[in-house]
Amino acid sequence: MSSPSELADDLGPYQVVHIHRPNAGLKAIVVVDNVACGPAIGGTRMAPDVTLDECARLARAMTFKNAAAGLPHGGAKSVIFGDPRMPAADKQNVIRAFASAIADLKDYIPGPDMGTNEQAMAWVYDETGRAVGLPREIGGIPLDEIGATGLGVAIATEVAQEFCDVDIKGAAVAVQGFGAVGEHAARFLTGKGARLVAAADSKGTLLDAGGIDVEALAELKHAGKSVAEFGSGKVLERDAIVGVDCDIWIPAARPDVLTVDNVGDLKARLVIQGANIPATAQAEQMMHERGVLVVPDFIANAGGVICGSVEYHGGSELAALDAVTDKVKRNTHAVLSKAQADNLVPRRAAEDLARERVRKAMTMRRWS
Repeated sequence: MSSPSELADDLGPYQVVHIHRPNAGLKAIVVVDNVACGPAIGGTRMAPDVTLDECARLARAMTFKNAAAGLPHGGAKSVIFGDPRMPAADKQNVIRAFASAIADLKDYIPGPDMGTNEQAMAWVYDETGRAVGLPREIGGIPLDEIGATGLGVAIATEVAQEFCDVDIKGAAVAVQGFGAVGEHAARFLTGKGARLVAAADSKGTLLDAGGIDVEALAELKHAGKSVAEFGSGKVLERDAIVGVDCDIWIPAARPDVLTVDNVGDLKARLVIQGANIPATAQAEQMMHERGVLVVPDFIANAGGVICGSVEYHGGSELAALDAVTDKVKRNTHAVLSKAQADNLVPRRAAEDLARERVRKAMTMRRWS
């Protein structure tokens, strides 16, 4: 595990906080990466195997994501060590203990992430008075319910058509991680004429070249079952999703699912990163050299945080969806145009644009 000093550069992190409350069963880390653009928004992730390295990388991705989207917010991330499937009462106790521990961390605004949801953010808000992605009943814009991040992924895919030989209409789509992001991305893309040919979760991969009924699969998942229990199509092992025949591949689960060891199996020509940091830098370079177009995470999956920012500033659900459409469309086009013109890996082009915005903001702050 890296130390905070090893993670530091000219942008951050601004603050690293380790939290341990043994009586509450709580162990967590918060990384506030940069606050030059404003208080930092970033999700709260719960998983048993999270690390400081992962948290810091995700926090930096949020800095870039918020800057690239032109939001008045810096980037942060928090991770809670634990099984998100723990009994509901235990999870509420852990989340509330976490919220109490960050109550004075005013530069950090939590949001939902893998292993947490709108209900968890309601508990955080009840303890601290600040969170985004809240349930509609208490004035929030429920990100998962309206599919804000999945909408952004679909918008990014539409723009990417202009820069590669993939047409959404008739395209075969594979989704790695059929959860909140993957489900809505599949729904929006099939609504534009694509067909879902493969979907994976932690239990396996479902493959059907003829097309999978997205609504039926979503209903199955909402019932707590795996894609492997769908009842039609072919069931493969979990990691087989990387090598399925498809045009568009959407990672929407954990970090680093594409590495130098498996990226050669990828058959897609377009990768839209619905998850945060789903590929290593080496894997992205290899895809670039093979002519696979990759729209990086903090450009493609910015819909959730854009929606969260609109909510935080009192905007409506309609305003949030309009902002997602506008900002993701413009940012994706700007990044892919720069990448094409300068022959850059798209992530490098995106980071250059985001860094420029953050550094300019830092010149306007006394302490950042």
